[in-house]
Amino acid sequence: MRSKRLDAAAEDSFVIVLDDGDEAVECLLEFARTNDIKAGRFTGLGAFSSVVLGFFDFETKDYHRTVVDEQVEVATLVGDFATKDGEKKLHPHVVVAKRDGTAHGGHLLEGRVHPTLEVLVTVSPDHLARRTDEATGLPLLSI
Repeated sequence: MRSKRLDAAAEDSFVIVLDDGDEAVECLLEFARTNDIKAGRFTGLGAFSSVVLGFFDFETKDYHRTVVDEQVEVATLVGDFATKDGEKKLHPHVVVAKRDGTAHGGHLLEGRVHPTLEVLVTVSPDHLARRTDEATGLPLLSI
C-alpha cells in the first residue's frame, strides 16, 4: 500500500453541467485540458441515452465493452483526473440503472447525455501522475 497527503487546504471546486447530446468522457477531458487540471476527483448524477461500459480483461489487456443502448439513469459517476506523459487522463467509473431497476456498471468508456449530467469536481493543487504498469498494461496512479 502507498499513500500521499494531498494539500486539502488549497482545493478548488467546480460544477459542470453537460447538456443533451454531449459525450461525457470527451467533455470531462476537455474540461481538464481547458482548466489545466493535474489532480482532482469528481462525482456526478444524471442520465444517458446510451452508454458504453468497460470491464478490463487481464488476459487481453483490453476492455470488454458492454453497450447499453437505451435511456438509463446515472446512479453513480465517480472518478479522478491525473496526467500521463503530460497528457490529461480521466479514470471514470459509473453505475447506470435501467427502467426495470437493474443496474450495470464499470469503467465509463462513452456516455451520451440525455437530458443532463451534473458533475461536481474538486481540484487538488497537487499533481497526480499515471504510469503504465508492466504487469497489467493499465495506466495506474504513481504516488
